[in-house]
Amino acid sequence: MSVLLDLSPLRASAPFRRLWLGLGISNLGTQLTVVAVGLEVYAISGSTLAVGLLGICALVPLVALGLYGGALVDLYDRRRVALISSTGLWFVSIALAVQALLHANSVPLLYALVAVQSAGFAINNPARSAIIPRLIDARLLPAANVLQTIMWNVALTVGPLLGAFLVALADFSLAYGIDAVLFTFALWALWRLPELPPVTAGDEDADRPRRTRGLTSVLEGLRYLATRPNVRMTFVVDLIAMIFAMPRVLYPAVGVLFLGGGATTTGVLNAAFAVGAVLAGLFSGRLVRIRRQARVIGWAITAFGLSVAGFGVVLTVVGRDRPPGPVLPAIVFACLFLAAAGGSDAVSSVFRQTILQSATPDDMRGRLQGVFIVVVAGGPRLGDLVLGSEATWWGENWAALVGGLTCVLLLGIVLATQRRFLAYDARHPEP
Repeated sequence: MSVLLDLSPLRASAPFRRLWLGLGISNLGTQLTVVAVGLEVYAISGSTLAVGLLGICALVPLVALGLYGGALVDLYDRRRVALISSTGLWFVSIALAVQALLHANSVPLLYALVAVQSAGFAINNPARSAIIPRLIDARLLPAANVLQTIMWNVALTVGPLLGAFLVALADFSLAYGIDAVLFTFALWALWRLPELPPVTAGDEDADRPRRTRGLTSVLEGLRYLATRPNVRMTFVVDLIAMIFAMPRVLYPAVGVLFLGGGATTTGVLNAAFAVGAVLAGLFSGRLVRIRRQARVIGWAITAFGLSVAGFGVVLTVVGRDRPPGPVLPAIVFACLFLAAAGGSDAVSSVFRQTILQSATPDDMRGRLQGVFIVVVAGGPRLGDLVLGSEATWWGENWAALVGGLTCVLLLGIVLATQRRFLAYDARHPEP
């Protein structure tokens, strides 16, 4: 049995293969825009706070519409929902390019476009995720999610570097324009999908909600989640990791106060986390065949917490001395721990997504994917607040060390009370 990446989903399903390629290419363009918007806001305003407000403009619509977007996915043809929302996102990319070409120089306009884009993603992302189980066999879901994770992290690694280069080479309109071009690959992949009409619960499934609209549909999805402990636990353990141990908010200060190198070191630390996730995917051949997926999630999040704590130990050893240049040995060790954290997080993400897709009936997948989007978007933002506050009180090194150990401790307490979750078997998925 090979330890290398399992490509079976790409061979087994042409629609999945096109979707994987199209979304992967479009994700690269999205990362170009993320960087370009931040740089353009700073160029106009000269304010780091103004750049930080972009995150709020993106987060609020995503959280507010994430649950409702999932309800739409369960109510209508998923191909149509994904295609319409993707078309809207494409027009936003074009609008960003146009405002840059016209030199509008308006921060409020950029905030508005980012908010509209985020609202589109709140509908588009649940649709994309809920489509995948309709395209491939359930046994291939872990491998398919690994492939998705790899593409996402490659875009997360290459996109920011390429975006900054394009802005420096020409101007903001070039980055936005390339994003609009790359987004057409997603439109092509979605257009080529077969029709994916909603599947309703049969009469024999009396405990499952029927098709409803609006807020009622959202509330029914939440009530359904309350009765499904295994799926609910995938959200709980992720929130523990993201809120108490996600270290990304520490990187800018670490690059100045501990490791030296400033913005360059900050970029290297971000890249190390993403590279670890990619490597975990490339050597996941045996991992995707594991049946006790919840146990793997537990071990992966434990490794994540310990890796972040190890990152904190490196910072403690180096000290907060504002070095005049990069401290290369410390940077190497810090990157190794962050790569381990990124790889562990990727493994956890793959199996959490797999359990959600496998243990959720098709007529509820959209709504629960909406909850997933809210958790994935909101958890790291709360983590930025928690670790940022801890860094203010104790220093960045202790924030990472204490945060990582807190993650491990809380995870152990929660898992000790949820034996059913640890007994989850992929051959007989129970929600």
